[in-house]
Amino acid sequence: MAEYKLEMKNISKSFPGVKALDQVQLSVRPGTVHALMGENGAGKSTLMKCLFGIYKMDQGEIYLDGNKVDISNPDDAMLHGVAMVHQELQPVLARSVSENMYLGRFPVKKLGPIQMIDHKKMNQDTEKWLSELGLSYNVKAPLSSLSIGQMQMVEIAKAVSHDAKVIIFDEPTSSLSDKEVEFLFKVMGDLKKKGVAMIYISHKMDEIKRISDDITIMRDGTYVGTWPAEDMTTEQIIAKMVGRELSNIYPEHHHSIGETIMEVEDLTSIHEKSFRGISFSIKKGEILGFGGLVGAQRTELMEGIFGIRHLAKGTIKVHGKEVKIKRPRDAMDAGIGMITEDRRGNGIFGCLSIKDNVGVSIYKKYLKAGIMLDHPSINKVVDDNIKRLSIKTPSMKEHIGNLSGGNQQKVVIGKWLNTNADIYILDEPTRGIDVGAKVEVYQVINRLVKEGKCVIMVSSEMPEILGMSDRVLVMREGRITGEMSRSTDAFNQESVMKAAWEV
Repeated sequence: MAEYKLEMKNISKSFPGVKALDQVQLSVRPGTVHALMGENGAGKSTLMKCLFGIYKMDQGEIYLDGNKVDISNPDDAMLHGVAMVHQELQPVLARSVSENMYLGRFPVKKLGPIQMIDHKKMNQDTEKWLSELGLSYNVKAPLSSLSIGQMQMVEIAKAVSHDAKVIIFDEPTSSLSDKEVEFLFKVMGDLKKKGVAMIYISHKMDEIKRISDDITIMRDGTYVGTWPAEDMTTEQIIAKMVGRELSNIYPEHHHSIGETIMEVEDLTSIHEKSFRGISFSIKKGEILGFGGLVGAQRTELMEGIFGIRHLAKGTIKVHGKEVKIKRPRDAMDAGIGMITEDRRGNGIFGCLSIKDNVGVSIYKKYLKAGIMLDHPSINKVVDDNIKRLSIKTPSMKEHIGNLSGGNQQKVVIGKWLNTNADIYILDEPTRGIDVGAKVEVYQVINRLVKEGKCVIMVSSEMPEILGMSDRVLVMREGRITGEMSRSTDAFNQESVMKAAWEV
């Protein structure tokens, strides 16, 4: 019998402008839970997508039970006994529980020359797998009749039903109640007894310490090391995850901080599992960073402030006066601008020119006689933006979709600069852009605060948050769990990680 159920050797994977994985190793013993840990962006999910065939690795080898295997797609992975429980569920809500269990592999029966789905067998098999896990859902009911946690349990049953040798759990408890978490851990214990190898990704330190046999840590797309879980303290795990120095790509902090510009008090979403009880303030000339892990509800909070999401309660004051924000137009009228996390989805008009993308925020200001656009004035504003932000483009008539990610981001920033807002919310402003473009974005942010604006910056990159912010608030599960000021000794990666992770 092979020592390892799964071995991944020298795995490398690149995307345009970034090397996501560089010679990464992973060895998982049979009948164990192997925690895969690292910061956001460390490469954990990319490595698992290579194993499951979602991504094609550029280099490396995969062995199962000592035999080399080629996995080109998820079907290959499942045929080789590799199953994955994804963090982001993609259920077909209108179809039944059993149909979701057997998507892509429906049992069939023949009626003469015609093949038909064998619903009776599918329902019986689904009941069998669910009962093995102690679940008693109505398999004929639409999946939409279940809670998110119950849907997650169906997904887990689906993975088990493949008779998998290796199961990947990517943040499996993010949607589960405490009772469901306990149930999942019992299932994992049963799978261990059957010799199944499990890879477990989670940001909940208590879970990692409780159920893991081994821990592998990744950092910046590289392999740091593997240790027995019982030999690692929480402090040692965090130190190995963040063990790097901040680079000098961040501008020096010479801006002065003035009076309070905005106050947020007891802001609570109408959605029970989103942000709640959030209070903070931000001052003139200040960069306030929001740190935390994926799912911490930082983006949702920013969208609540900007009027994209509805609030259950809470107040927002700008320059000491309460403002009612029910839609983005209200936020803009109050002097708040927002660059969204999803640049391509809702930050740009991909089929329009640079001029139209920048100009859309000022067209109302440049109307002649209330009906005609003043194109010469608009052209001057757009041209000034292109020069000011060093946007690389043949002309303002170029379609924004033809620009690089970094230049697209600068166009989006330029759009909001024209509104002359007092408060800028920047949600992941450098996601998906190269280091050179990041430096230019940082310089723009620095220029804004030197002009007396204030900036709220959400970022999943720890060095960026610490390198740019005057103060950092850390969120976890919809609440603020830590605050660090640049002037204190606690302004470091370990402090942020401890507040972001459940320790």
